[in-house]
Amino acid sequence: MNASLRIIRRCLPAGLAALLLAASAQAQTKLVVGYQLIVGPFLTAIADGSMDAALKDAGYQVDWRQFTSGGDISTALASGKVPVGVLGSTGITAAATRGVDLQLFWVLDNIGKSEALVARNGSGIASTADLKGKRVATPFVSTSHFHLLVGLEQVWKIPPRDVRILNMQPPQIVAAWARGDIDAAYVWPPALTEIAKSGKIIADSEQIGKASVPTFDGLVADRAWAEKNPKFMAAFTGVMAKSYAAYRANPAAWTADSPQVKHIVKLIGGKPEDVAEALGLLVFPTAAEQASGAWLGGGKEAGATRAFNASAQFLKEQKQIDKALGDYSPYVTDQYAKTAAK
Repeated sequence: MNASLRIIRRCLPAGLAALLLAASAQAQTKLVVGYQLIVGPFLTAIADGSMDAALKDAGYQVDWRQFTSGGDISTALASGKVPVGVLGSTGITAAATRGVDLQLFWVLDNIGKSEALVARNGSGIASTADLKGKRVATPFVSTSHFHLLVGLEQVWKIPPRDVRILNMQPPQIVAAWARGDIDAAYVWPPALTEIAKSGKIIADSEQIGKASVPTFDGLVADRAWAEKNPKFMAAFTGVMAKSYAAYRANPAAWTADSPQVKHIVKLIGGKPEDVAEALGLLVFPTAAEQASGAWLGGGKEAGATRAFNASAQFLKEQKQIDKALGDYSPYVTDQYAKTAAK
């Protein structure tokens, strides 16, 4: 307790002093951080309380809110209800193009093999060559949708119009799969893990990324809000850096029986063994790697900026945006990753 509060407590009635002390303890900035059904070290930092503790010390109280899709988070960001949230690379591109003043400040993962195209057993699909006329589900305007279309057009040379592409969110995909309503799906864990049990993976985003650009999940912040709340950004990315470094130091320790995986299950559900498997399909860049030109550093030449340029062309072709921006570098910042790397 500081000296001023000790003096107040001595001079005022006990009840009034207690109220002042309570008001002081509650003087925290409250905000919502939106996340999705994806796995990663950041979820462990939330579930084990280390993130909340660091943010509380910085003067912030977070409501960790799970959203069904990136589109919902994007809408919440645009409305000002959520200043920080998780979006895929195509979702960030779409939001930025539509005028949401956000910045990518942390790359949660390089998606790689963790997003894949799965053919249902009995669907008659043995390879990508069999996709014509089939019902393929994916969440529209997502990284999975992006790579599905890139695969069809650039890799497998199949006109997208020859495939019945259906817009479904991950939980809907799992339900439709069980009913036999769809033949294949391009999606991420835990839905991917579930449907792969009765299907065959015929392509993934690691393969398709080599033919185009990688896809990734990222944390974005409302630009003005982040500038006004540097303590939050420093505390938040500081914990992120530690959690990522811990995973990279010993990924083999994140087994189904580990407390880390149990923490992830606590937040997003699923089976521990499925979550452990999903972690192994992703690449989690360290703070130093994020600050480099491979991801957030380098302005127009940053890896994330180049990915946004490619995603914008995809979104334009899908008539999700009228036109692409000339420069996406203002929507990428290495400021916070640089600080965290120190």
